[in-house]
Amino acid sequence: MTDALDIDHLQSWIGRTETHDDLMSPWTASALAATLRNDDQPWQAGQALPPLWHWCYFLPTAPQLQLGPDGHPARGGFLPPVPLPRRMWAGSQLEFFAPLPLGAPARKTSRVADVTLKQGKAGALVFVKVAHEVHAGSTLVLRDLHDIVYREAAKPGESAPPQAPPADAAWSVEHRPDATLLFRYSALTFNSHRIHYDHPYVTQVEGYDDLVVHGPLIATLLLEAAQLHNPGRRVGAYRFKAVRPLTCGRLLRVCGHAADADGKVALWAEDGQGALLMQASAEFTSSS
Repeated sequence: MTDALDIDHLQSWIGRTETHDDLMSPWTASALAATLRNDDQPWQAGQALPPLWHWCYFLPTAPQLQLGPDGHPARGGFLPPVPLPRRMWAGSQLEFFAPLPLGAPARKTSRVADVTLKQGKAGALVFVKVAHEVHAGSTLVLRDLHDIVYREAAKPGESAPPQAPPADAAWSVEHRPDATLLFRYSALTFNSHRIHYDHPYVTQVEGYDDLVVHGPLIATLLLEAAQLHNPGRRVGAYRFKAVRPLTCGRLLRVCGHAADADGKVALWAEDGQGALLMQASAEFTSSS
């Protein structure tokens, strides 16, 4: 498969841009709050959108006939046509500069920042880095560097040995993501990737034992918990790296240390067997 990858051709996509305008609908925030927080109170124009909830906005609307076999938009438009079958959200590095108000127009500008080829234990890996910036009017609200990884098809018996998470959590919150949660999050993010809802596809084609929990959903649940344990402080930066997939119905435990004097905190997610799922960190500032 490595020989079939024309990395020079794929790297010709570096620098491509696209722009999405959106009106920051309070209804979308209300729906996500109902999904993540069990909160049935309607959100209002003027309220600030919580960190990471922008992933439910600025959504591309690829026509049905332009979807690939995995449910994603066919490759070769904005993103390079990487000829590897499995695609995952590998991580993100985010900075938050100003509130993103509901009820107001905003714009996201995206740019393909880098394309790299690596050789992993399971075969070829292509990493695509996309730089997103969101503006409300002339104000830069946030910057989101998104890492996408493309991988070869699953091999029989392929399973990386689990990594152990830190053992000294100051707090932890447990979830058990089910198919309904995955459906609602897919709907709110207009995510048609079949690994999140198509059981025959995810088990027979991609080789997982059940539906896969969205990486950004885990990252959001982790940051939601971190904010509850750092009240009165604003998230200034957040980064996460996916380590291991979690499948539907399994225990998810999001954990963190106490913030240090500079407001920095180490975070992670683990499963019920004590395997590390996600490494993360956040920086909190005063709310003023």
